[in-house]
Amino acid sequence: MSKIAFLFPGQGSQSVGMGHDFYQEYDSVRDLFDMAEEVTKINLSKLCFKGPMEDLTATVNLQPAVTAVNLAALAATEQVGVRADISAGHSLGEYSALTAAGVLSREDTIRVVHKRGILMHREATRHPGAMCAIVGLPIDAVNALCAASREVGLVSVANHNMETQIVISGEPNAVETVSRQAAAQSARAVPLKVSGAWHSELIRGAEGEFRNFLGTIEFQAPASPVIHNVTARDTDDPNQIRSNMADQLCSPVRWFDSMHRLLEEQVDTFVEIGPGKVLTGLLRKIVPPEHDCRMFNVNSMKTFEKYVHAVT
Repeated sequence: MSKIAFLFPGQGSQSVGMGHDFYQEYDSVRDLFDMAEEVTKINLSKLCFKGPMEDLTATVNLQPAVTAVNLAALAATEQVGVRADISAGHSLGEYSALTAAGVLSREDTIRVVHKRGILMHREATRHPGAMCAIVGLPIDAVNALCAASREVGLVSVANHNMETQIVISGEPNAVETVSRQAAAQSARAVPLKVSGAWHSELIRGAEGEFRNFLGTIEFQAPASPVIHNVTARDTDDPNQIRSNMADQLCSPVRWFDSMHRLLEEQVDTFVEIGPGKVLTGLLRKIVPPEHDCRMFNVNSMKTFEKYVHAVT
């Protein structure tokens, strides 16, 4: 018997045209977009299907847009009776994982990610920042470089994506300093095209308001486990989940640890549900050769049909 994990992408997986074939195929997906547009007052279908990319990538638009496409791909998957035994989502994608597990309703999920995008954009405007991927150093070495560069400015680990692929986030001068020092240790430093220093102290000003907003949203006990970014563990407690999601805003995304947690749980089928294949690409480099597993993407009708054919 297979053990299935659903993985949901976040910012960085977007592309113009995403979700369009699901929208054409399913009434339920059209209803989902109608609901999301009513909640956000944003023409998400036009942004997702026609762009332009610059408008789609603005975080206030992108967060509900990517989430709507994640939920569209999830709706198609659930329509054929396939459900996850366990789920995880990368940063923004964690909200889609909570929806898959029945913690949040679809409408509340859209409401929350829309608010999250607005608050993150506000703080990024107030406190401009930068992010950079450091490739080739372990997490302890990157943490040490960040700690040593704090006199230059705020900088910290934002995402631990793979064993030696770590994203740093913070004030531009401090991010540049750590990047230069990492390069001196033979690592690669790849600046990221982002509009803010996500998962860092620079957006701490949004956390209190976001935590209060989450207090107005109903969180249910999960029907299946969700591995959380901030802990790389699951919890059955709705109040703890709500707290985790508030903490997630400024805390590192422990994706590498989360994927190892799924391996410990004996997951043998990984399905990336939503646009792109970023998470599958990371997973291929994380899963050890001796762990026998299958990986799928559900990002179009073609990949969806391939997945359904393989598992039903």
